Amino acid sequence: MKYAGGALLPTLRVDRESGRPIAVQLVSAIRELVLSGVLAPGQRLPSSRTFAHDQGISRTTAISVYESLTAEGLLVSRVGSGSYVSDALKAKSVQPDRAGDVKQPTRLASLASRASEQFFPRLSHPTKPRPFVTGLPALDMFPMPLWAKLTARHWRSARGHMLGYPEPGGLRELRQAIAAHLRANRGIVCDPEEVFIVNGAQEAFNRIGSTLLDPGDAVWFENPGAIGARNSLLACGAKLVPVPVDDEGIDVAAGLGAEPNFRLAFVTPSHQHPLGAVMSLQRRFELLQAADRADAWIVEDDYDGEFYYSGHPPPTLKSVDTVGRVIYVGTFSKSLFPGLRIAFMVVSAPLSDVFARIAGAAFQGASTMLQSVVASFIEEGHFASHIRRMRKVYTERHEVLIDASSHRLAGAVEIKRTESGIQTVGHLLTAHDEKSVADAAALRNVIVAPLARFCIAPVAAKGFAIGFSTSPPSEIRAGVDRLAEAIDSLKP
Repeated sequence: MKYAGGALLPTLRVDRESGRPIAVQLVSAIRELVLSGVLAPGQRLPSSRTFAHDQGISRTTAISVYESLTAEGLLVSRVGSGSYVSDALKAKSVQPDRAGDVKQPTRLASLASRASEQFFPRLSHPTKPRPFVTGLPALDMFPMPLWAKLTARHWRSARGHMLGYPEPGGLRELRQAIAAHLRANRGIVCDPEEVFIVNGAQEAFNRIGSTLLDPGDAVWFENPGAIGARNSLLACGAKLVPVPVDDEGIDVAAGLGAEPNFRLAFVTPSHQHPLGAVMSLQRRFELLQAADRADAWIVEDDYDGEFYYSGHPPPTLKSVDTVGRVIYVGTFSKSLFPGLRIAFMVVSAPLSDVFARIAGAAFQGASTMLQSVVASFIEEGHFASHIRRMRKVYTERHEVLIDASSHRLAGAVEIKRTESGIQTVGHLLTAHDEKSVADAAALRNVIVAPLARFCIAPVAAKGFAIGFSTSPPSEIRAGVDRLAEAIDSLKP
């Protein structure tokens, strides 16, 4: 329909109480009408005088609005005739097939087109920790005043050092501190040049996959196994081979039966994620021999190996590797806090030059400021003190979980006692569906992660990954009560 005075514009939304200028609001509103097709190419707009009257604004403001849209190319001004929607939009505008029908992108990378809801949703990490959330340390126990003091000290350092581009491989002081800590506490002998600092373990897995794997390469992956690493390796085009896990860790014989010519194996030997098994020494040697025969690499994810509660910690796989097959990945997300986004890789000498070249060419590294604070935290002994203190805290919280569940969850969920780490597994003993239990628990402000979330292929075990690090004892006991209520609320 045509109008002698130009298009009859619908009432435009103008918030006169907003601090945003009215002219800017009107430009945005008309732009949206033009780009959505409500105002068609070639359509005439009302004169600036009519527009000003309709909208209750000054003519100066109306002229300013039209001039801005003309400068953007959305309107054209014809002398003596008025302002029109640009005809150039005919070629640029693509309308939906029908009202409300939004087309999906027609071309995607193969990974995105195969993206599965099973693989890619993250586990819940609420801002305020709830009982049994996994992957979070005890944030309530972190020494914030000490951290603030160290941070303030480093902000007084040379600006060029703190504010400039980070070193791609990581700050030298932090690499040295990590190498010394690993030698003393994890049995890993390495040079600082073999340590690479990255923005979280997820980036470490991405770098490893993009450096060592071609699309379609076979990767042994623990089933069930770590979600973040799984998704990173999928993003690199890996063909994941699910390998079952038993009480001794990854089943090497099953892996060889499924895919003897594997390119890489991903394992969590110190505390299998999420089942909690510690890989036996015999199984470690079997895995190293299999990797050597296949000319493959092994990624050891030691995500919470700092925390053990009795005796000596199990040796790292890297510490018994005599042929340089193991790439060790550690993180400060569990030992300090996840918002830090600092992790590290330890690669053997033959690979260190390759990783150094790639880091220098493609990555800018983690924040120099944060790396400096972590380096001081380690060098001055605060890290060792914090780990010792947190071992006591987690031991207490673990014992409370075991005690409370043995009474309140008896016959429904069996919580496995663990000797290390900040989480364990709860085996579901009833006929209930584990997802239904998790959903019912979430309604009661309790977070448990079903084991199926960690699986590439189905497993017989039913249950949940259960964290005990985030909540004080009183909240753990209350969480156990609410989990029991959730199970009781479900039909058999």
